[in-house]
Amino acid sequence: MANRRGPERAEATELSRPAGFEAPVGADAPIMDVLATMRAMRRLKPDPVPVPIIEDLVRAATWAPSGSDAQHHAFVAVTDRDQMARLAELWVDVVDVYRSLMGTVVPGVDDERHARMADALEYQAEHFADTPLVIAACYQRSGAGSALRSPRAGVELARDLGARRLARLARGGLAASSLPEASSIYPAVQNLLLAARAHGLGATLTIWHLFREADFRRVLGVPRDHGIYALIPIGYPLGRFGPVRRRPVDDVLHWDRWS
Repeated sequence: MANRRGPERAEATELSRPAGFEAPVGADAPIMDVLATMRAMRRLKPDPVPVPIIEDLVRAATWAPSGSDAQHHAFVAVTDRDQMARLAELWVDVVDVYRSLMGTVVPGVDDERHARMADALEYQAEHFADTPLVIAACYQRSGAGSALRSPRAGVELARDLGARRLARLARGGLAASSLPEASSIYPAVQNLLLAARAHGLGATLTIWHLFREADFRRVLGVPRDHGIYALIPIGYPLGRFGPVRRRPVDDVLHWDRWS
C-alpha cells in the first residue's frame, strides 16, 4: 500500500523577534517588523472593516508585479451577511476535508503549537458566518500552453524555434501551464496581507476552496475565464500580532548550488 504520509513538519527553532516584542501597527510601521510579526490570524472580531481600508488593501495588491504587466487581477470582497452565510456552509465542509488530510499530508500535528493551530481552525469554522470580510483573489486565465497544444501553432513555433527547442519548451511548458497566473496573483495576495497587517487586521491565505471550487465559484459569481487562487478571511484579530517561529536561515539557504 502506498505511503500517504508526507514529510514531517520541519523543526522551527528561531523566533523572528525577541519574545514579548511589541508589534508595530500602522501604515508607517517598519516593513521588516511587519514581516516578522505577520502571524496567520484565524480568530477575528465581527466588527466591520471600513470600506476605505478594504479599498486600500486591494490597491496595495494591484501594486504587485504581474506577468507581462498584464494586470489581470480581480478581487471579490464579501461583506454581506447572507453571502457570508453561504460561504460559511461551504467553509465548514472544506475544513473537514482539510482536517482529515492534516495527519497524512503534513504529519506531526500533535505538538502543542500545532494543536493551537488546530483549535484556531475549529474556531474559524464555527464562527465563519461572523467573519467581517472575505476577499477572493482571482486572475484571468491566459490559456498558457495552448500554443503547445495547437497543431497549427506548433508548426509555427517549430519553424521559429526549431524542433529541438520546441521539444524542450513542450516538456516544461505543459507542466507549468498554471504557473503564469499563480505567479501574478500570489505576489498581489502577499501585498494584500502585508497591507492588512499594517492596518492592524488579521488575515490568513487559504486555498481550501479548491475542494469545492465549483460551489465557491457559483456563490461568488466568478466567470469561467478567471481562476480563484485564494480566499482570505480578514478582520480585527482577537489575539495579538507577535514574532513567528521559523527554521533558521542556515537550514534553508544554499550557496551557489544545492549542497
